Amino acid sequence: MAFFGKKNYSDLDLVDGCAANDRRAQEALYRRFFPEMLRMVRRYTRDEDTAIEVVNNGMLRVFKKIHTFSFKGSLEGWMRRLVYHCMADYYRENARYLHFLVLEDHDQSVPERGHETFYEEDILKAVRTLPPTSQEVFRLYAIEGYSHAEIAETLKMSEGTSKWHLSTARQKLRELLSAEFPLALISASR
Repeated sequence: MAFFGKKNYSDLDLVDGCAANDRRAQEALYRRFFPEMLRMVRRYTRDEDTAIEVVNNGMLRVFKKIHTFSFKGSLEGWMRRLVYHCMADYYRENARYLHFLVLEDHDQSVPERGHETFYEEDILKAVRTLPPTSQEVFRLYAIEGYSHAEIAETLKMSEGTSKWHLSTARQKLRELLSAEFPLALISASR
């Protein structure tokens, strides 16, 4: 595998090189995808050091599992899933609750269940009950960090429709979570 002097590597070149533990291929993959992964993680944390730590741990996980990538779907999407799971693991390991999944852009905290906050499983369970398109828009926007323009292009809809689906998803999530934990949203709205 020749990584000298070459600037644009195909996904196949990068995967094969990383699977062979070629440091130049690993550096090329890292440089190519790090900014996008950092952008995704920054949506869930305002702490730059934490975001970089999570992305670096996620990229390490990518390098360890790259030999399992089977080119079913995009390399970036596969990497996003690994980095996202690394982020979820980081918050679980540090005994934090789901502070990185914000239901409203202006919310500063996640609603509480009396004395404790919602767990990731509560919200993800509620997300799975949404209509498929609203669920997909919510996942792409709130979990993976895509903009409405990117979602609109990916799902072949207008930006306005993407925003509508996100708003609908948030409203339904609020209703579902308030039905399951009625005191939580009352205390969170104060």
